[in-house]
Amino acid sequence: MPLDPETPARDGYLLLTTAARLVQRRWDEALAPLGLTRAAVIALKGVAPRPMNQEQLAAVVHVQSQTLGRVLARLEAGGLVTRKRNPQDRRQFHVEITDAGKAALGAAREAESAAVSADFDGWEILRDQLSRFVNSFQNSRQAGGSSNAVP
Repeated sequence: MPLDPETPARDGYLLLTTAARLVQRRWDEALAPLGLTRAAVIALKGVAPRPMNQEQLAAVVHVQSQTLGRVLARLEAGGLVTRKRNPQDRRQFHVEITDAGKAALGAAREAESAAVSADFDGWEILRDQLSRFVNSFQNSRQAGGSSNAVP
């Protein structure tokens, strides 16, 4: 059932999009001195736990494989990941984070932490509520198709 635009959902949407823009801007500013982008950090976070093929990584970070390919090409050129063709299927790339990539991810996490206000004490509650919110959207999509829930 669609929400009435006159309900608090409209105000919540505006707050959510404003908050997202503010956080993204702050994150972009923090990452710029490191020569990283948000997309690069998201890809590094996605592949850090274990090597995987590009399609698996795209699914983990919720982007199209082609879009991810451009990000990975830049990361590979910077020595932050390696991509090797699968000998059994030359269309597939096996992606692995390098030691330099792990160091860059660590620096990005520090920059991200330094970029957010320590005065805000509601991060845990906000994370929990946003996870519920995102999962509710993804669960409603699963009823008509396939989607991944946020961990």
